[in-house]
Amino acid sequence: MSVSVIIKWGGQEYFISSLSEEDTVLDLKQSIKTLTGVLPERQKLLGLKVKGKPAEDEMKLGSLKLKPNTKIMMMGTREESLEDVLAPPPENDDVVNDFDIEEEVIEVENRSENLAKIARRVKEYKVEELNPPREGKRLLVLDVDYTLFDHKSCAETGQELMRPYLHEFLTSAYEDYDIVIWSATSMKWIDAKMKELGVTDNPNYKITFMLDSGAMITVHTPKRGVVEIRPFMKAHLNRERDRELYKLSQYLKEIAKLDDFSGLNHKHWERYLSKRQHH
Repeated sequence: MSVSVIIKWGGQEYFISSLSEEDTVLDLKQSIKTLTGVLPERQKLLGLKVKGKPAEDEMKLGSLKLKPNTKIMMMGTREESLEDVLAPPPENDDVVNDFDIEEEVIEVENRSENLAKIARRVKEYKVEELNPPREGKRLLVLDVDYTLFDHKSCAETGQELMRPYLHEFLTSAYEDYDIVIWSATSMKWIDAKMKELGVTDNPNYKITFMLDSGAMITVHTPKRGVVEIRPFMKAHLNRERDRELYKLSQYLKEIAKLDDFSGLNHKHWERYLSKRQHH
């Protein structure tokens, strides 16, 4: 009997119908490689599990009881793309960091085209509230990829790619802030990632809501509450020494004491924290 699945990856869907129930998970991964160029060892197939554990490569597809045209989300990167991601940035003085643009930027919040974008998003985008906002709490919006999770590296489970101190960080932040999760991907991806990391139903904190790419507009907003931290990449190499979320939790705890954030320059958040800790 034939097996048909739809692989979702990179914003596209790939239909595979050339396999049978006697073929294995590795055969499926080889078919995916043919279509996407992603090596089998770099593929992570979300939702392809047996008794709560990722299906082993030698497992036959027939034993997975897949329904026809089952949609499977894949995480993984082509070799050539991975090299680009992990390579150091080019030494180019012409490269401009959006967050380094300071006084020369016109106040974007007053531009008519941006006001129109915001009005359209407010009208069309539906926010699904997971937990009600709490009175007196500020809002903390967290990006997923490279902030909470290394989404490029290959691993058996999402836990292996989770950034160190993630749950401790969210537990601490929840004391002073309502938490929002955001990613420039689909809501299905975000939901799958958060469930796999144990964030969605963690007993020590609650997520107020999540935002996907549909909520985005692109504008440069320097000094508007953006805190940049070092990206979490190459999880297997850097997990033991990455303490970024631990330090960020201390910074958020310090500034939570303030009545007004408008005087803060988050670009220098580590310097601010260091001064406070030495007083």
